[in-house]
This record gives sequence, C-alpha cells and structure tokens, in this order.
Amino acid sequence: MLKLLGDKPLGARDAEAVGAALALDPVAMCMVAARVEEQGVTPRLLGGELWTNTEPTTSLCFSGANLIPMLGDAADMEMFAARATRNPRVCSSIVGRAEHVLAFWEHAKAHWGPAREVRADQPLLAMSGPPSVGPDRAVRRVRISEIDAYLPAAIEMFHGEVGVDPCAGDGGRSYRRRIASLIGAGRAFARFENGEVVFKAEIGSMSSTVGQIQGVWVAHHRRGEGLGASGTAAVVSAIAAEGRTSSLYVNGFNTAARAAYAKVGFTEVGTFATVLVD
Repeated sequence: MLKLLGDKPLGARDAEAVGAALALDPVAMCMVAARVEEQGVTPRLLGGELWTNTEPTTSLCFSGANLIPMLGDAADMEMFAARATRNPRVCSSIVGRAEHVLAFWEHAKAHWGPAREVRADQPLLAMSGPPSVGPDRAVRRVRISEIDAYLPAAIEMFHGEVGVDPCAGDGGRSYRRRIASLIGAGRAFARFENGEVVFKAEIGSMSSTVGQIQGVWVAHHRRGEGLGASGTAAVVSAIAAEGRTSSLYVNGFNTAARAAYAKVGFTEVGTFATVLVD
C-alpha cells in the first residue's frame, strides 16, 4: 500500500514554498498561480487544496473543480491519484502538462473511469510582447450591460469545446455568474456587429506574470475571414500592455486555430492534456 506523505493540505505556513514552486513554471501553472496570488494558500479561500508528497518545489498538485498536477515524478502522480480517489470525486476534469496528467490518469481511471474524453495532445503556446499581426480595433472589453448579448456566444463556445451544456443543473445561473465576473474584471473581449457577437475571447486566468486566454470563438458565418487571428491579437495586446506573457492551449487536431495562433506570434512551449470525466 502506498504511504501518502503530507496528508494535510498545504496552508498559510507553506505560502512561501508554494510561491517558489509556482514560479518554476509560470505559463503552465498560471491557473493555480492566479488563484494563490488572489486568495492565498488556505483551502477555504483558495477553493481547493494544494498537496505535496515531499515539498512544493518538487511535488505539487491542486485539487478543486479542476484537478491540476503540476510538479513531480511518476511516483508522485501515483500518490496524488491514490489520495484523490480515496474520497468522492470533486473535479470535472484533470488538466495540466501531459506527462503529469496522463500519469495521474493511469492510476485514477480504475476509480473514476471511463473518461468521457481524453485529450492527450494540446499544444501549450506562449508569447511575450505585442502580436505579429494587427489587432482588430473593433474588439474591446465587454461591458456588464452587454452580458445578455455576450452569453449566447459564450454558451455555444463552451458546449462545442467541452461537450456539455454549461447551463445544465441550475439553469445557467452559475455560468452566468462566472461570465459576469470575467466581464467585471475586464477580462472578456468581443467584437459586436449589430448587437451580436462575432468574435469573443476571455483571459480565463491572470497571474502577476501570465494571462491565459480561453474561449476563443468566431461566429459560424464569419469564419475564414481572419477574425480569429486579429481578435486574439487584440487580447494579446491588452495582456502585453500590462507587461504579462500571453498563453493558451489548443487541441492538437484543431489545425485552423493552431495556424491562426502561429500567425499571431505564439510558439509552442509544451504539451497539455485534459481528461474530461462525468
């Protein structure tokens, strides 16, 4: 039987060590770093737990609505999986660098599987500075008064990308709150034409050094016109203006999106994987 080390989640006493760990891989760890910088390490405020099997700079995992294994070797991933599967599952996905996610899933799938989908090849992209193509000047930050016009595009993007309806369960109230939070923080961008969204994207996570772009979407009748590249360039410009690196990850099979991101100036810095679980 595996001996699980450090059985208690990390807390305020570990904040310095966690900060040092997150600085080791700021692009890949942006989702967790943004939470920690805003809320600290205490689980109640963080909205999840941070685990280590040795010390944070060599072994680190976040367990919340997403489970994100960040640092460690194969033995660490096995122990994280053993710890996670002792209790009822709370996450809807496992996401992070592919070598960590796939090793974790190899041990967790007997308890949590079968997966709804395993996306094993998701290039992790990043760039610093301004985009290589001109940004779409019509793309701007969404105003909270525009949420009802923005939501249909956000819902369509989410359903197409994740394969589930974000409004299921509570009639969309939780998803609407999430989108309202992004709009309120100035992290939702769109191009409106005649009151309708034809391009949208969000900065899903924003740490002190990295802005991670998510939810890039172009209306079906406007695809093939370059709105994806120029719209993404507008978001990159906003991130660069604040001195941050832009990042995102994309499905390996999405050749059109990958070509658009390369045109903007993104380069591949690693590979993510996502396991979607029901």
